[in-house]
Amino acid sequence: MPASLALSLPEGPGFATVRPNMLLPLSGVTLLAVEDSRFASEALRLLCQRSGARLRRAETLAAARRHLAVYRPDVVLVDLGLPDGNGVDLIRELVKTKAGSCVALAISGDPDGWSAAMRAGAAGFLEKPLDSLAGFQDMILQHLNGQEGDHLACPAFVRPHMPAPRFTLQPDRQALQDDLIHAADLVENGTNASKGYVTDFVRGLARSSHDAALEGAAALAHTSDAALVGLAHMLQQRIRTLGDPFAPD
Repeated sequence: MPASLALSLPEGPGFATVRPNMLLPLSGVTLLAVEDSRFASEALRLLCQRSGARLRRAETLAAARRHLAVYRPDVVLVDLGLPDGNGVDLIRELVKTKAGSCVALAISGDPDGWSAAMRAGAAGFLEKPLDSLAGFQDMILQHLNGQEGDHLACPAFVRPHMPAPRFTLQPDRQALQDDLIHAADLVENGTNASKGYVTDFVRGLARSSHDAALEGAAALAHTSDAALVGLAHMLQQRIRTLGDPFAPD
């Protein structure tokens, strides 16, 4: 008789009560995140890690299309504001071609993006900040269980009967600083990116980091060139305040 296979589970808050014979809710699920923000991507990485899912990332529509030419994830999470276009276009393509029968979900820091995403055929909409483990798992499971899941690792995805772990999402400070520096460069150096993309990027970052003042400044800059100056100053202030992300707490 072959030896029993030991199941290794991640350590951390909420896992003390998990028995070895219990799978995590999204075990066997593969996801592609089309997301340009490192901070938001880090949040998704942590959510997937604590759910048992495997995650890949593409920063642009072009990179996502290259991935999808050779890789068939179960779920594609598409940010609506991307450097080379609107994520709605990719959602529409996924729905039209039925690429691998994958589930297309939209992500945005702007709740108004829900309407366009759903009209394009998105199965659901995740609003930033992504800081609810149970909400993330339920959204994925809800739509996976509505698919013909023969190609998936498990025939049915059911949340294990265990207490929901307490979970406080704390993405890497380095990822936040990298996004702030990138945003400051976009605002100050007049790159080819449109002002709409730049301010939407900052608004999404502000929502993900729970920075209401920065979100408000980005909203003003969206319609006012003069307000861009104030937004640039605020971004520099945030970068200085964050300090060295590698310094010990």
